[in-house]
Amino acid sequence: MDPSVLLKELSEAAGVSGYEHRVRELVLAAFEPVADEIRTDAMGNLIALKRGRGERSPGRIMLAGHMDEIGLIVTAREKGFLRFTQVGGFDIRTLPGQKVTVHGRRDLPGVIGCRPPHVVAPADRNRPVPMDQLFVDVGLSEAEIESLVRVGDLVTLRRPFTKLLNGRVCGKAFDDRVAVVAIAICLEALQDLRHTWDVYGVATVQEEVGLRGATTGTFGIAPDVGIAIDVGFAKQPGVSAPNQIEIDKGPALAFGPNIHPALFREIKQTANDLEIPVQVEVAPRGTGTDANAMQITREGIPTALLSIPERNMHTPIETLCMKDVTRTGRLLAHFIARMGDDFLDQLTWDRKRPPTGGSGPDDSP
Repeated sequence: MDPSVLLKELSEAAGVSGYEHRVRELVLAAFEPVADEIRTDAMGNLIALKRGRGERSPGRIMLAGHMDEIGLIVTAREKGFLRFTQVGGFDIRTLPGQKVTVHGRRDLPGVIGCRPPHVVAPADRNRPVPMDQLFVDVGLSEAEIESLVRVGDLVTLRRPFTKLLNGRVCGKAFDDRVAVVAIAICLEALQDLRHTWDVYGVATVQEEVGLRGATTGTFGIAPDVGIAIDVGFAKQPGVSAPNQIEIDKGPALAFGPNIHPALFREIKQTANDLEIPVQVEVAPRGTGTDANAMQITREGIPTALLSIPERNMHTPIETLCMKDVTRTGRLLAHFIARMGDDFLDQLTWDRKRPPTGGSGPDDSP
């Protein structure tokens, strides 16, 4: 499997939150050769099971990466143009001038337009254009629009996957289809590694509108351990130092109340032993990812989060390094292969008083 080819296919596919069926078929094709069993649950999550090797599996580990993307939805037809609002959290500053596809009775190419600056009040010319002043133009007459497009039809950005220099790539919907690629890399690597745990690789739905797929998927699988894979804020102008991670320096391993410290420790040790570069990402509250939902499902799931560094998040030109994607998949596979029959014992909290001196990333739970 070529990770960049898979990411290109997933990135260019349409799959707005709640309408992931097109991209799900691509994920199915990618997971099928490396999984023992695949199913889709009632919510729409695609769940690939790779069974552990042995007479009895000591537990279930769930890997979650969401396959939905932020998008737009038609709210009105106005004299041959389309008004819209967003599904998920777009950076509306980036929308004017974008090429789009309107998913009406057939797919229609279009562009997002706005009033030219010549007819805008001088005080507003240097301000972002409000979404209610933007419109989609598909080049059709008012009558043709009436017959082909309905209120409620979806609109996705039309942005090609582009290779940059030094292994960087850019495109739309890398958040979080790049995690699906990392899971596919992990499942493929496990073909050549002995692992005893059952592995559930899950492409979740509706993360961008409330972590819904991860909530229901985790409840249905009932894993003993959960790892979410998402993207994190990579270093770029305007991103403050405490919130940024570096591109091409490996995934970031989150630490904070959303993360089980023993999982953090063991994943970090695996990376150190294999000389896979990792970074530490401090998450003092919730992480805003599928890890939030996984941690508090049922009676609680020990959870970790790996973040792939990404620039320009929630824009049409999300940018990352393919090496970081491969590193993430390899790290997941080797960590799973090291999970022994007694691994769950390390995740059980005891009743001893905590040691004095703190409980930072290098301390035991």
